[in-house]
Amino acid sequence: MYDNRKYLIFPVSQLSQIDFDQVLETSADTVRKSMDETKTFVKWEGADPACIAGLTSTEGPYTHSEILAILAGTDWTDPDQQV
Repeated sequence: MYDNRKYLIFPVSQLSQIDFDQVLETSADTVRKSMDETKTFVKWEGADPACIAGLTSTEGPYTHSEILAILAGTDWTDPDQQV
């Protein structure tokens, strides 16, 4: 279902560089952030969006299954809130 999606993690401080018309997130206010709120990510399908080219300190791009494993970790999910 999400085989064509790519995910890129980057510092929250660079969110202003993202053109939300090029990625599958809606805005800087709605992106998911790491537990310490220093990292976030965007996802897209197809060719890499131009807006990610200037980002630094990135991690990825990742596949859907790779990002799910990362987001399940304690850097991204509060272990006390897990069901």
